Amino acid sequence: MVEVVVADDEAMVRAGVRAILARDPKIDVVAEACDGYQAVAAVRTHRPAVALLDIQMPGLDGISAASLIHRELPGTAVIMLTTFGEDEFIARALREGADGFLLKADDPRELLAGVHAVAAGGAYLSPRVAARVVAGLRDGRTAIPQQSLKLLTDRENEVLALLAHGLSNGEIAARLRLVEGTVKAHVSAVLAKLGVRNRVEAAIAAHTAGLTADDQKQR
Repeated sequence: MVEVVVADDEAMVRAGVRAILARDPKIDVVAEACDGYQAVAAVRTHRPAVALLDIQMPGLDGISAASLIHRELPGTAVIMLTTFGEDEFIARALREGADGFLLKADDPRELLAGVHAVAAGGAYLSPRVAARVVAGLRDGRTAIPQQSLKLLTDRENEVLALLAHGLSNGEIAARLRLVEGTVKAHVSAVLAKLGVRNRVEAAIAAHTAGLTADDQKQR
């Protein structure tokens, strides 16, 4: 079971999210919260696989809550779920350790897919959010310095390319015929060398460099 904490200051939104997640028998909502402080407390208590956080909540906003969870409870993946898709929110959420970003107007199937993806150790951006990130890549706003990419070994480049496609550590291990612990070490090395905080930012770096899994197959 993938245990989830849902945080939103609107009770009807929480009920809607819970109803969507209830469609999947492998997902269990273990707690709800109406502000960031309650969300962090619920994560500390339940240690869920995923925390779904609204951005604008009273007291402690969702992105600040995501930052606390990322630092204190790294075993819990965080998805930002919001009505706001502005670049500043996306960029700030990624900097503070969010593993995924979804819009409330997205197809409900995106929510289910996102929960499973981040719970498995991957990263997830809804198509509309991904489009904004790609637009940022085109004008260089989210580019990673090329000298950082040159620090990666051939194996780390392979891991980065697969990570950019949203694969979890286990899936990358199966693809490259490695043990999962080795993949985890490679991912940590990639994040450190690129100077990024999470898998989403690393995926952005891969797209910036034009590095894809298909490219790796051709090498």
